[in-house]
Amino acid sequence: MTVIGYLANGLVFSSIIVLGSIGLSLVYSIADFANFAHGDTMTIGAYASLVTFGAVGGLGGAVLGLPYGFFVALVVGIAAAAAVAVITERVIYEPLDVDSIGLLITSIGIAFVYRALIQIRFGSDFTRFDIQPLRPIEALVPYGVRVTLHDVAIVVSAAVLVVGLHVLLQYTDLGRKMRAMADNPDLARVSGLRTKRVKLWTWVIGAGLAGAGGVFLGLFNQLSPRMGFNLLLVIFAAVILGGIGSVYGAMAGGFLIGMINQLTPFFSDVVEALPIWPGWLARLLESLISIEYANAIAFVIMVAVLLVRPNGIAGEGAT
Repeated sequence: MTVIGYLANGLVFSSIIVLGSIGLSLVYSIADFANFAHGDTMTIGAYASLVTFGAVGGLGGAVLGLPYGFFVALVVGIAAAAAVAVITERVIYEPLDVDSIGLLITSIGIAFVYRALIQIRFGSDFTRFDIQPLRPIEALVPYGVRVTLHDVAIVVSAAVLVVGLHVLLQYTDLGRKMRAMADNPDLARVSGLRTKRVKLWTWVIGAGLAGAGGVFLGLFNQLSPRMGFNLLLVIFAAVILGGIGSVYGAMAGGFLIGMINQLTPFFSDVVEALPIWPGWLARLLESLISIEYANAIAFVIMVAVLLVRPNGIAGEGAT
């Protein structure tokens, strides 16, 4: 595969990471704790969409190779993830009189509960959407790009959601209130903002984006009860790289981490082609820069960036 092919795959994977990263960053900026159940919220969205698609079917038409029924299922998956997150916030997180560390530990327990319930209902085996796989787009194959219309649909759908969030944050009353509360919650409260309502909508939007990311992850790969959990540390890396609490930083961090993850095989090919001496060093680098260590390489690059910009790409105080 050519470097353009790896970049194309990276764009698809990055689209999924960006959705998960934005959701996590939104919740952190308002609720002020790292929600370790966020990855499993993605899984909830994916399985809710799977069940819905199985019930409604294709509905007779398709867009970018995906049946109309898939987009109906996508909406249901987003709604299910948002509903579960809001119920969890109201029933469990909000009544707890603990600090952010206590909420973090609680969210770890919530993640186990989510995962166990999904595994009880669906089992632990991998599964897929009942959608016919497509061949790579013929016009792009000569360039070493083997993406399908389904991959294009993931990128386009993610872009629509990201643009929609940008419009909401910058040009709506709710968006201005969310930004005000993220900047200074105490001042927002004293100024008369209905902070509980803003917090509620933040959970809805953050979890909804996570649910969409989960649906696209299931389409891109496979569904399993651990799919969101397996991606959680990558999403955290993206949020930290972008700047904790910064939505736009999360977008940039998610894009970079996703790209690095998918470009790892290309880096491995480059190392293999270089005349590195001595031989043992070449073999060591080839073994370390492989797809098995893609996430680890992303974390190493994240740490390197943070050494230069401790607050992340778009974090407070970054220059």
